Amino acid sequence: MLLNGKVAIVTGGGSGIGMASARALGREGASVAIFDRDAQSAKQIADELAAQGCEALALGIDVSCEDDVGAGIAKTLAKFGKIDILQNNAGIAVRHPVTEEDEANWDKCMAVNLKSVFLCSKHAIPHMLNPGGSIVNMASVTGIVGVRNRSAYSASKGAIVALTRNMALDYARFQIRVNCVCPGFTRTPLIKGLLADPEKERRLVATHPLGRLGTPEDVANAIVFLASDLSSWITGQALVVDGGFGVGAYEDI
Repeated sequence: MLLNGKVAIVTGGGSGIGMASARALGREGASVAIFDRDAQSAKQIADELAAQGCEALALGIDVSCEDDVGAGIAKTLAKFGKIDILQNNAGIAVRHPVTEEDEANWDKCMAVNLKSVFLCSKHAIPHMLNPGGSIVNMASVTGIVGVRNRSAYSASKGAIVALTRNMALDYARFQIRVNCVCPGFTRTPLIKGLLADPEKERRLVATHPLGRLGTPEDVANAIVFLASDLSSWITGQALVVDGGFGVGAYEDI
């Protein structure tokens, strides 16, 4: 197993890509602490992992709140004694252009998507300095290419790409690798509204040259790679997992 003996924290681990990541990390031998605002969802996944022989801890955590994050890190250390992997996954989707966005939505998007990466990293890194570890942040293809009606969301994800690079430089001397994953449109609760319209779903699928939307497992596999020693000489990178969405034009001109 790729992660035997490792301890991982997964934020937003109660659903979507976070849930798939918690399962994948556990399957590869890691003990997993699941941070999620929905404590019941976190518990369900932790119980599932425990039933499969994986040590797991469920914590109801608001990752945009520093006190919650600090308490979550302390409970993880009390349970497992160390932190090897931090997977910053928690996020929300906000879909408006700038002129139609309100301040409260903008601030909430930045707090959940971006501030949480800062807070969880701030509190986890001091416990990863010896002998090092891996941080995998959740960005998005919308953070590196333009997508209409995603002003706050794209801004938060683009900032994660930049933050990832800076953190990689700051902590490389401690053998802490920091990378991010940039998924294309993936079948999770975040895009449930888009998929409710069959025609909109058809058009959305057509923007991905490989001919389908992503699954949470597609992204989780990339997270396992970046968390493991298979990527031991990779840091500061934004790994695009998007079925070709960001490559360019999708139709003949």
